[in-house]
Amino acid sequence: MSAQIIFIIILVAAIYLFAKNAGKVRRNIMLGKSLDRSDQPAKRFMVMANVAFGQTKMTKRPLAAVMHFFIYAGFVIINLEVLEIMIDGVFGTHRVFAAPLGSLYGVLIGGFEILALLVLTACVVFLARRNVVHLKRFSGVEMKAWPKSDANYILLVEIVLMTAFLTMNAADYKLQLLHFGHYIKAGSFPVSALFAPILPDSANTLIVTERVCWWLHIVGILAFLNYLPYSKHFHILLAFPNTYYSNLEPKGEFNNIPAVTNEVKAMLDPSFTPEDIGISRFGAKDVTDLTWKNLLDAYTCTECGRCTAVCPANITGKLLSPRKIMMDTRDRITEVGNNLDKHGKDYNDNKSLLDNYITHEELWACTTCNACTEACPVNIDPLNIITEMRRYIVMEEAQAPASLNNAFSNIENNGAPWKYSNADRLNWIEDNG
Repeated sequence: MSAQIIFIIILVAAIYLFAKNAGKVRRNIMLGKSLDRSDQPAKRFMVMANVAFGQTKMTKRPLAAVMHFFIYAGFVIINLEVLEIMIDGVFGTHRVFAAPLGSLYGVLIGGFEILALLVLTACVVFLARRNVVHLKRFSGVEMKAWPKSDANYILLVEIVLMTAFLTMNAADYKLQLLHFGHYIKAGSFPVSALFAPILPDSANTLIVTERVCWWLHIVGILAFLNYLPYSKHFHILLAFPNTYYSNLEPKGEFNNIPAVTNEVKAMLDPSFTPEDIGISRFGAKDVTDLTWKNLLDAYTCTECGRCTAVCPANITGKLLSPRKIMMDTRDRITEVGNNLDKHGKDYNDNKSLLDNYITHEELWACTTCNACTEACPVNIDPLNIITEMRRYIVMEEAQAPASLNNAFSNIENNGAPWKYSNADRLNWIEDNG
């Protein structure tokens, strides 16, 4: 009974802490400006099914896609086994599903073990790719200290959890062979049975081994659950809403600012009465000037580096890294949320996303080619954040590069970005006739 009480306390505490921290992330996301993404629900569901569930954008890198699928499938399917562990922990039972499921239980346990082995294999491969092979896309100025360690921590935790699961089953399997106590025959153990012979033959030692691994496995999962809101691996959960709320318009298409549109209409038509649209600033200087979807993108970022790996600006040595744009956005909105908790809503830390996190040089290096958005496996859109911050630089600070100022001037005077007047626009026909 004491073990049950301890387990229930740990379970309740873990769920409460996760709900609290996940609630803070949701609060932070909703600090962004409103945006309507409720249209075309059927199409949105299909996008989510293809990109989040089907992982169709992962296939451009086949090895990573296969290894990631092993971990993804393991995470989803092995959690069915976690449900049994939780019921056993609360009610003091042992393999509560074994009797009602009969032979099917053995099939499920066998499948779980094979998946656990595949997860172990994938985690070892990913660790090697990061720390032995040193793939270029896992490096960069933004991938130092915590971001680099975070990925390794997750992979090591996965290895520990799967090892504990298989060792628990191996000890359970040997106890079943000994017909000891409540350890009843419960299906086949195709993986753990292979290394069960290396465990001690003492029943008492096997019981201790099985119980220690049982607690390590379930408490490790609950600890991992509470680690997610602080980690890039929160994408495990956020990938689904993020892909559902994807932008269904053509990629890279710019939206007009309603307040500017009203002004233009009023200039062209004196009888036009513009709507009273309140606007604090044009473009985005800080994270609260971005939309909630931009901020959801930031928290969903997997830091995989696919966006930066295909960015032509980054490839040619410029400062821009789309991954860094997303990581900086996430770090800044987290900082804003922490300030809210500590100092209240009226607190101003005199910092902003622009300048304190992201420089003008990074933003103007972008070619707006949209390669980063196309490459992202969970439909994150760094380009939208970049263009909104450029809007602020141009429309609020009037600090566009000289080449752009020349183009703006030509557009205003000549109706085109070139220095030639409208009257000379068709001269090239005569020159080439």
